[in-house]
Amino acid sequence: MKLPILGTIDERFLTHRLRSTSIGGLTAVVLAAALFFYNLAHHVIRWDLFAIVATAAVVKMGVLIWYRVRD
Repeated sequence: MKLPILGTIDERFLTHRLRSTSIGGLTAVVLAAALFFYNLAHHVIRWDLFAIVATAAVVKMGVLIWYRVRD
């Protein structure tokens, strides 16, 4: 694939982009979970942090099931 600014892009670039996006997303979810449990230890329930973690878990399992059924 050839892009005007970046030049030629091969499959290694696409693989690195996929992995870095995945690691970044998982890091954000782990941070949200850590903040949720930290607040929970101080008897404060932050439903917004819980919603982020729950949404990530539901989407991850949904996509996993989708790929498993479709493959």
